[in-house]
This record gives sequence, C-alpha cells and structure tokens, in this order.
Amino acid sequence: MTERLLKIGELASLFGVTSRTIRYYEELGLIEASNRTEGLHRRYPADVIIRLKRIEELKRLGLTLGQIREFFMLYAEDPSGEKCRLLMLQIYEDQKKEEEAKILEARRHIAQIEENITAIKEKKSFFSCPGDECKDCSFDGFCDESVYNQLKE
Repeated sequence: MTERLLKIGELASLFGVTSRTIRYYEELGLIEASNRTEGLHRRYPADVIIRLKRIEELKRLGLTLGQIREFFMLYAEDPSGEKCRLLMLQIYEDQKKEEEAKILEARRHIAQIEENITAIKEKKSFFSCPGDECKDCSFDGFCDESVYNQLKE
C-alpha cells in the first residue's frame, strides 16, 4: 500500500496558510516535498504535517524561522532532543536578558521624564529665562542681562 501524498493546497488549507508559505518553508529546508508530478506539482508525505505542527508551535514560542531551522538540524543530529532543549534554554535566557535591558532602559527613560515634569512644574514661565530657576543651565552666563543686551544689539 502506498502512502497518500498531499498537494500543496491541501497542506496550506490544513494550516491556514498560503501555498506560498509552504513553498517558503520548503525553500528554507523546514519541510521537503517527496516528489513532483509530471506537471511539476509538489506532493508532500503525511509526516510533513508533524513538521508543520512543530513549526507553528515553535513560532508561537517566539522563535524565528532561522531558529526553527536550527532546531530541525539539531534534531537530525540528536534525536534525543537534548541539544534542542539546551538551545531552547539558551534562546530564552538571551530573550530574558534582552527584555531586562529594555526594562532598565524604560526605567531610565521614565526617571528622565519625571525630572522633566518636576522641572517644568517649578518654572514660572516656560519661555522666559528664569535665572535662579535654572539649576543646570547649559547657557552659563547667557541669562546675564548685559550679555543678553549685547546680543540684541
């Protein structure tokens, strides 16, 4: 008895993707057509369904197609899955570090915004030079009335 081969459109509709997506996965080496008909139509073995399910799962976990390809290559080398498990841990540890760095940067940005809010609340007039209100004026001496008058002339 021969195994039933699936058409590209059948696979695409099973997974709610386009035929182009299936072809793209094939180009990336994520799946493989078992043969082509005389009209060069792709035919896929049923085990491609399992690979497509894994691709969906790994994408939901936040992996890129390149990382997914790496997982499939590792699995071919080590069917025990240990190398894949270790790679997954490394990916998540890296993602965690990136997110923690974003949080730190966001906290710095929020602190700067809070400083700006406080500074603006303390100023009597936003567009006039407040003199003593400028604690960290980068235009040192510019507010001095004599300097200001010279520039106006």
